[in-house]
Amino acid sequence: MLAHLTHRLVASLRRTSVAFLVPLMMLSAGSAQAERIKDLAGLAGVRSNQLVGYGLVVGLDGTGDQTSQTPFTIQSLISMLSRYGVTVPPGVNVQVKNVAAVTVHADLPAFAKPGQGIDVTVSSLGNAKSLRGGSLLLTPLRGADNQVYAMAQGSLVVGGFGIDGGDGSRVTVNVPSVGRIPNGATVERSVASPFARGDAIFFNLHTADFTTARRVADSINAAVGPATAQPVDATTIRVAAPRDVAQRVGFVAFLEDIQLQPGEAPARVIVNSRTGTIVIGSHVRVNPAAVTHGSLSVSITYNPLVSQPQALAQGETQVVPRSDIEVTQDANRMFLFDAGVSLQEIVHAVNQVGAAPGDLVAILEALKQVGALRAELIVI
Repeated sequence: MLAHLTHRLVASLRRTSVAFLVPLMMLSAGSAQAERIKDLAGLAGVRSNQLVGYGLVVGLDGTGDQTSQTPFTIQSLISMLSRYGVTVPPGVNVQVKNVAAVTVHADLPAFAKPGQGIDVTVSSLGNAKSLRGGSLLLTPLRGADNQVYAMAQGSLVVGGFGIDGGDGSRVTVNVPSVGRIPNGATVERSVASPFARGDAIFFNLHTADFTTARRVADSINAAVGPATAQPVDATTIRVAAPRDVAQRVGFVAFLEDIQLQPGEAPARVIVNSRTGTIVIGSHVRVNPAAVTHGSLSVSITYNPLVSQPQALAQGETQVVPRSDIEVTQDANRMFLFDAGVSLQEIVHAVNQVGAAPGDLVAILEALKQVGALRAELIVI
C-alpha cells in the first residue's frame, strides 16, 4: 500500500514538471536517535492567530464585581440592556453582585474554517471573587486587525473555588477568577494562508542550527531528488513543491515523515538566577583548573544584660546591650579539573565539596573568567 501511494505521489509530481525520485531505502525505519522533520521544523506561515474580546459573565452567586469600584461593569451592563429595549433611567445607582466584566481570549488554529469550534479562556477584569457557575454572554473575538473572527458564548468551567468565613477569613483553591469554555467560540472568518502560494514551501526549524538545516536539506534531496531542498540560513530550508493544492498536501505529509539525525546542541551552561536551576550541556568541557570552595558563616547573637543598682544607691535599672559573634568556616579540600573533563566529572567534583546551586554559579562564573570553561554561560 505504501509503495503504491509513493508511486502515485511521484507520478503526480512529475505532471507538475518537477522531477522527483523517491528511493525505496528512505521508506525503511530510521535509527533509534533519528527524528522526523515534523518534530524539528514547521511550515512557514502555518501558525495560529491570537483573538481577544471583552464581555460579561452573568449568573454568579454573589461573587461578581463590586460595582462601586468597577464602574465599567455597570456601563457594559446598561449598554447591553439598551440594545434589547431596556432603558435604565439616568442617575439610577445600579447595584448587582452576579455580573462580572471579563476578557476572553483564544487561539485561532491554522486553516480553521467558519463553523468550527475553538476553546476560549475567560478571565476576570474587575474584582470578582469567583466566576464559578457563571455564563458568558455573546462576545465577539477580534484579531490584531480588529476584525471579528469568532463569537464566544457558554457556561464556564472553573477549576478553583473560594470560601469566605464569617470572621473575614478566606480559603482559596487554585484560581477561581479564571475559567474555560470548551468549544465555546464559533469561527466566523478564516485567515488566509500562504501555504498554496508560489513554487516552494519553507520549513523553519524550531531551534536554529546550521548543521540541522543542512541535514534536513540533504535528507529531502536524498528522498525526493537532487536540488529539491536548499538551506537558506540556520533556520529556513526552501523546498520546491507542486502548485496543485492536493498534491502539495501529500508532498508535505511525505516530507514530514522523513527521519534524520539533527545536529547536536552547542556547549552551553544555563543558569536560572531566580530558581537556582542549572543545566549543563553534554558537550561542556573544562580545561585544567584548580577550584577550592569554602563556606564562611558569621552568627551574631543579641543578649541584653540588665544592670540593677544596689539597694539605697538611688540608681536606675539599665539595659546594657551585648552581642556574641561566632565565625565558622568549613574546611573543604581543593579539587582539580583535568583537561577535557566531562559533564559527569564536573558534577561529581562539585558535589564532593557540597556546593549549593548558588555556590555552583559562582564556581562556573570563575571558571569562565579564567578561560577554563569551554562553554557558553547563559544566566537568565
